Amino acid sequence: MSANLKIAIAGSSGRMGRMLIEAVVNAPDCQLSGALDQPGSPALGQDPAAFLGKTSGIAITADLRQGLAGADVLIDFTRPEGTLAHLAVCRELGVKAVIGTTGFDAAQKAQIGAFAQHIGIMMAPNMSVGVNVVLRLLDMAARSLNEGYDIEIIEAHHRHKVDAPSGTALQMGEVVAQALGRDLKECAVYGREGVTGERDPSTIGFATIRGGDVVGDHTVLFAGIGERIEISHKSSSRVTYAQGSLRAARFLASHAPGLYDMNDVLGLSR
Repeated sequence: MSANLKIAIAGSSGRMGRMLIEAVVNAPDCQLSGALDQPGSPALGQDPAAFLGKTSGIAITADLRQGLAGADVLIDFTRPEGTLAHLAVCRELGVKAVIGTTGFDAAQKAQIGAFAQHIGIMMAPNMSVGVNVVLRLLDMAARSLNEGYDIEIIEAHHRHKVDAPSGTALQMGEVVAQALGRDLKECAVYGREGVTGERDPSTIGFATIRGGDVVGDHTVLFAGIGERIEISHKSSSRVTYAQGSLRAARFLASHAPGLYDMNDVLGLSR
């Protein structure tokens, strides 16, 4: 890995963009080489590190080639259409990419796979190191606790979150269902009310809590007869996603073209 990894940030004036910029600026082995934003953004032309009381020597731009010039890696937490446009220029310039954007459809994922034949791309719906370790633990637990245990997934987030269950909770459910040879679409239960009858042992239950400023808590409960196993992850700050992204960027710096995920970054791939 280069002693001075040059990183460009997409969506640089957004909340996640600013967290990424702060992480890069404060990392001794990284340099902020570019900052991208949408045409018409009031942040264009400003120093992306100004909100930190620092100067980076660059300006926020909507010109993709200008923002990516000289970058080793782009970190992108934007929208599917924007990310694909960024990847097209990354391929042209030979810039690798860390993608935290979600919501891609099958055709868009195929496009990303095609780009990955030419540049290194690391894509994951959750960049938290802890969450990705928990996902692997859940796979192991579900395979071992495949009989006699009822499975419930409980998640809590702040009052402003608009979707439920959370994407991470659903990902946990997918991991558990796959390990058990089930289809989550067929076995998930998202709510209970009234006289529901006895619990179907083949189901995976979800419970959602919304309140206050909870960043994100997730617990998967394996409830057996005489014992309970709980695997939990609690986020106290979104900075964990930025730090996971930097870890992914460092990983890409020394890897060939291909499509990678956080299991590869963390050495958890089978």
